[in-house]
Amino acid sequence: MLEGVPTPVSTIVLAAGEGTRMRSATPKVLHRVAGRSLVEHAVRAAAGTDPDHLAVVVGHGRVAVAEHLDSLATALDRKVTVAVQEEQNGTGHAVGCGLAELPVDLTGTVVVTYGDVPLLDAQTLRALLLEHGERGNAVTVLTAVVTDPTGYGRIVRDADGAVARIVEQKDASPVEQAITEINSGVYAFDAVVLRDGLSRLSTDNAQGELYLTDVLRIARDDGRPVGTLVTGDAWLVEGVNDRVQLSRIGAELNRRIVERWQREGVTVVDPATTWIDADVTLERDVLIEPGVQLKAGTTVGAGAVVGPDTTLSGCVIGADAFVVRTHGSGAEIGAGASVGPFAFLRPGTRLGDKGKVGTFVEIKNSTIGTGSKVPHLSYIGDATIGEHSNIGAASVTVNYDGVHKHPTVIGSYARTGADNMFVAPVTVGDGAYTGAGTVVRRDVPPGALAVSGGPQRNLAGWVTTRRPGTGSAEAAQRAQASEQADQTEEGR
Repeated sequence: MLEGVPTPVSTIVLAAGEGTRMRSATPKVLHRVAGRSLVEHAVRAAAGTDPDHLAVVVGHGRVAVAEHLDSLATALDRKVTVAVQEEQNGTGHAVGCGLAELPVDLTGTVVVTYGDVPLLDAQTLRALLLEHGERGNAVTVLTAVVTDPTGYGRIVRDADGAVARIVEQKDASPVEQAITEINSGVYAFDAVVLRDGLSRLSTDNAQGELYLTDVLRIARDDGRPVGTLVTGDAWLVEGVNDRVQLSRIGAELNRRIVERWQREGVTVVDPATTWIDADVTLERDVLIEPGVQLKAGTTVGAGAVVGPDTTLSGCVIGADAFVVRTHGSGAEIGAGASVGPFAFLRPGTRLGDKGKVGTFVEIKNSTIGTGSKVPHLSYIGDATIGEHSNIGAASVTVNYDGVHKHPTVIGSYARTGADNMFVAPVTVGDGAYTGAGTVVRRDVPPGALAVSGGPQRNLAGWVTTRRPGTGSAEAAQRAQASEQADQTEEGR
């Protein structure tokens, strides 16, 4: 816990709003930027201050939001208390709902923040707590100076520069609306002052709601110190109310993520077309080409090259691997391996070190050993391929019988021909070969050559007889006539 901050520290995240301007069946706080929901960004920032209590107030879409918070609590390995605001009667009412789920004799410091402010970080919240503790304030509000304050509450200061009150947009006079210092809605309160102030709120305002901002006025009227922490980065306090703001904030967050990785030793050729989720991990000397999307859970090893035009979700890419024009999900690519262009890696794909998955190849739930290659135009599903084997072009593991999936096993140092069908379940032994066009229906012993089909037969005249009048028949007749003319000329 931060030294000098009155303890215990509790955090209440307000996430009950309907978000009607999103025009969505999904609760606003569950919309995502950088691979995380808005409320996850808020909860992670709050958890970064190591609070003794962390509560989230939910309302609209409460079941979905509560389930999401339960999963998040497990991921963070900490308790997240869910409080329900049955009716949305203002921010003061929402905070009261959150306090009701915390100990009745709560003291110390209470931080209030929002579930739709995704760029607000733990570092800023810690700075707010330190300012609050060091100044001995009853209330400390996080503020920012912005070019366009429309929609935000304004910070009204007295002649000495101290905070006199916060006035909401709808209640502000023309002079007050011209103020550019805005209320972020993020506060640190003395817990006793907060509880007392909430009990004294009134709905006598333009919206007929209980304003949390009035607690600051009450504290000041009681002679208690009210202070501010002015952030120099207005993005940190910008909220999401519609999809336009969602995309703007998402783009800004992505810009910051990309820049952070560049400073960590990652080369990003074109930041404007590169999207990296918040929990992606990149090692030094990774090269990211244009048009790359690295989504949640992806890890890229040192010296690997990703892109151009590649999307990876939940993938692990080994050091010095090349992944070009590829769509991958839940795949693992070994060190020095090569994938693409135009490859599709589905969940369960495991490509060994120095392996190759080439052009127009789809892999699903399969392990491909060290140095093995699937270079061209193939589908490998539910298969295990050993080390240093080569799978010929246009090969398919025929794994589905219409009811069940079946495995294919191809050993090490095997060489399979082009246009092979492996009708699972089937095993091809170590060092075995298969001929071009082979349909492998039975196991192939180690070192054997498998071929299928009888000698080729040509049925002369079949097209002209069976398909008369077609373009094929006419072409054949012209060719036959030309051959006969050549033979006649040679006979002269």
